[in-house]
Amino acid sequence: MATLVAPVQHSHIEDAKALYKACKGWGTDEKAVISILGHRTAAQRQQIRLAYQNLYQEDLVKRLESELSGAFEKAVYRWILEPADRDAVLANVAIKKACPDYHVIIEIACTHSPEELLAVRRAYQLRYKLSLEEDVAAHTTGDLRKLLVALVSVLRYDGPEINARLAKSEADILEDATKNKAFNHEEVIRILTTRSKAQLMATFNRYRDDCGTSITKSLLREGDQVNEFAAALRTAIRCINNSNKYYEKIIRNAIKGAGTDEDALTRVIVTRAEKDLKVIKEVYYKRNSVTLEQAVAKDTSGDYNAFLLTLLGKAD
Repeated sequence: MATLVAPVQHSHIEDAKALYKACKGWGTDEKAVISILGHRTAAQRQQIRLAYQNLYQEDLVKRLESELSGAFEKAVYRWILEPADRDAVLANVAIKKACPDYHVIIEIACTHSPEELLAVRRAYQLRYKLSLEEDVAAHTTGDLRKLLVALVSVLRYDGPEINARLAKSEADILEDATKNKAFNHEEVIRILTTRSKAQLMATFNRYRDDCGTSITKSLLREGDQVNEFAAALRTAIRCINNSNKYYEKIIRNAIKGAGTDEDALTRVIVTRAEKDLKVIKEVYYKRNSVTLEQAVAKDTSGDYNAFLLTLLGKAD
């Protein structure tokens, strides 16, 4: 369930004119930018970009990049992009970090539908002139490379059918792997990267029933916490098994303690506002006894704060 509040009908030409006016002159009317873009769907935002280009022979994205700054600029930039293109950018940024953030790659690969992931791969090729698989392989090594390349390459079956016998046999394989700390076993990678999400959830449930604990807890208990590969497996399993709980934890970690991980906070709110952010908000409240709006309001400020709260569904 989305949190985005957008009008059914709007004039993309009038929106483009209003944004041009907001960026014209010495100062920028950030409130106008938020009130328009913060209340438009992905399709409506693309219409506005096209209208702006036709009216002013200028790329709206580049204009906003030059007018805005800091975390607010980054959030608006990622919001205005077409969703698959945005995920391609997020993946590239994660890959090209001095220490690649493979959790973002796993998140993109494991929370999307097969069609959505395929769209991200196509957008990546269009923007960067090489494949996502190629870039992931070039910036990882060993078993982690095997896992990540397989995750971003897979076109999973997306149906609801479950094979209970298969779930049992593959739960046994995962149990043996966790007991023997053989996390990099080829069969573990095969299971996680080829089975449908419905089948994997059945396997994870069977593992919990047989072992008395979840597979993610087993990986944390049995594996060294600094084991990069075991951590990657946990991220993949959590994204597949319950993405809402996964995203809640990303947000919680982003705003707890001193300082704010603005990249992580922005990523979740921007990418989920049109999908399931309302559910994530409910999970957050249940876990923390405070609303996500209150937490974000306390931990952010200025136009960045106003924009995130708008995407969270807060009334202007």
